[in-house]
Amino acid sequence: MAATTTVGANIGSGPTESVVNFIKVFIAKKGIDVAGAVIIILVGFLAARWVGRALQRSLEKKDMEPPVRMLILRLTKLLILALTLLMAIHNVGVDVTALVAGVGVVGVGVGLAMQGVLGNLVAGLTIIFTKPYRVGDYIEIHDVHGQVAQIELFSTILTHADRSRVIIPNRKIVGEILHNYGTIRQVDMNVGVAYDTNIPEALSVVRDILKRNPRVLKEFTPGVGVNTLADSSINIAIRPWVAVPDYGAAQAEIYQALLEEFRARNIQVPFPQREIRILNGAPQPSGRHVAA
Repeated sequence: MAATTTVGANIGSGPTESVVNFIKVFIAKKGIDVAGAVIIILVGFLAARWVGRALQRSLEKKDMEPPVRMLILRLTKLLILALTLLMAIHNVGVDVTALVAGVGVVGVGVGLAMQGVLGNLVAGLTIIFTKPYRVGDYIEIHDVHGQVAQIELFSTILTHADRSRVIIPNRKIVGEILHNYGTIRQVDMNVGVAYDTNIPEALSVVRDILKRNPRVLKEFTPGVGVNTLADSSINIAIRPWVAVPDYGAAQAEIYQALLEEFRARNIQVPFPQREIRILNGAPQPSGRHVAA
């Protein structure tokens, strides 16, 4: 019984002692190298943080798009950390050349598996450097429109007046037809007046309302004039220029001011109607005559 216990203890302690002996031997041979590698990694992290802060302060003083600034900061930090890691691995005694070759092979496989992501990245860099639009511009693409809130490396974020957001992958933007309104928009409005209205007076009222509205941009002359001779009204086109955030509010204010001013001046806004005239006053037959 005692012999069995002794054998079991030797079997159970064998692997553990082997691991402990391996660790002791490794520390004795590579302990200084491992400690040096750890120190190199810590210094590399501290250097990446310090260089990143200094570079950020320097880039903030320059006229540069935020995504470009972010890209430069990230690439700089990644480069420092990659060099630090290579130095640490080389200090331990690992062949860096074979490691770099292996990373290259893995990188090819990862690149093939992430074609969509890399496509968004390349498209994002194209947008950042070619600048087809900027933050604050109002754009329309693929029947989607909104004000540009953020331009990131992989996507562009648009905001609507209802506070919703639209996220468009950058590869869906590059190479497509893009309508950039900039930071101002022209409001497309129409109002109808009766055919017996004094048109010069009505046009003067419209222009006065546009001059009084604070949201209408005064440096651009608004388009005002007769647009269509409709069935029941003379339609007047109103095309003022406003800032993008004032688009909806300006339209509501102008329509309300037009309605109040037209009522005060007895300018009628007609509803659709038709006038029917009977040319022959003869009585109509009361029944049908059916041939036998």
